[in-house]
Amino acid sequence: MSDIRQRLQGDIANISWKEIIPHAKRDAVVVIDEKLDLLDVAEAIALDKTIVVNGWIAENLIKKPSIVQLNDWNNNPEIKFTTAIIQPFVIIQAV
Repeated sequence: MSDIRQRLQGDIANISWKEIIPHAKRDAVVVIDEKLDLLDVAEAIALDKTIVVNGWIAENLIKKPSIVQLNDWNNNPEIKFTTAIIQPFVIIQAV
């Protein structure tokens, strides 16, 4: 396992939406589809694997949260997400 992947794996955590809100307010939250492995995505972003990441974006597997999602999560701030921080982004995936 690469050093970056190992560090990222150690940083992945389950946290509530209320802890993510400050990042959403600065438009830094990225939603990862459940079909993808969060660690794989975090590593691809950290290593600037543009072709891979752009492929996921094109397939709508990585995207900014929609207004509907934001409203739902704001109404249920205790909802949990699996998260990783890849500066300047916080990537989240439904638990």
